[in-house]
Amino acid sequence: MKKIVGIMPLYDDERESYWMLPGYMKMLEEENAIPMMLPLTSNAEELDVFLEICGGFLLTGGHDVSPYIYQSEKKSWCGKCCELRDEMEHYILTKAVELNKSVLGICRGIQFMNVCYSGTLYQDLENEYASATSHHMKPPYNRAVHQVTIQKDTPLFDIMQKDRIGVNSYHHQAIDRLSPNFQAAAVSEDGLIEGIYMPDRKFVLGVQWHPEFSYETDDNSKRLIRAFVTSI
Repeated sequence: MKKIVGIMPLYDDERESYWMLPGYMKMLEEENAIPMMLPLTSNAEELDVFLEICGGFLLTGGHDVSPYIYQSEKKSWCGKCCELRDEMEHYILTKAVELNKSVLGICRGIQFMNVCYSGTLYQDLENEYASATSHHMKPPYNRAVHQVTIQKDTPLFDIMQKDRIGVNSYHHQAIDRLSPNFQAAAVSEDGLIEGIYMPDRKFVLGVQWHPEFSYETDDNSKRLIRAFVTSI
């Protein structure tokens, strides 16, 4: 029986519509999983249905995480937020962790994982974290623009079997203070945490880069998605 993965929906404010980047779904289908985009809702009874039928959850990119979650004032350089999505993902993530289901966070996903468990974010790297490293690349997005060092004795090292990889990068927010519930798994050239994991769960892992753009050509992206699906 194929494994079902619940995917957090992307939301277009201007068109008031849900949408999805095909890469998120295609990379899961390539690993013989069934991707299922969830509706945007904070209705616990409805979300409980997906928590029952999905073996794992993919926290996608998208809106900036609302600063109120990590008790910070929203600064002018913070982008658009979606409070409904924040509420939904808080419920899904905390319940999935309680149930020991597999969770993979990508870009916003790793950021939300961190703040959901009392970490904080840089609301905008250009204004709050001076660096010569490229974190907001231009297309095409399936190429590496900087390196990350993978910490040994972490699940991410077990997956990659190497301590340094090249990654793509398209984000303007990032982890500032790391949640006490997570440990760092990867660090960028300029010291930003770009990979985290929850030590006491079978697979709760987040990365700042975008395997959905590079899974067709990048073996490291394939390894990550395969490990996620295998864990379910």
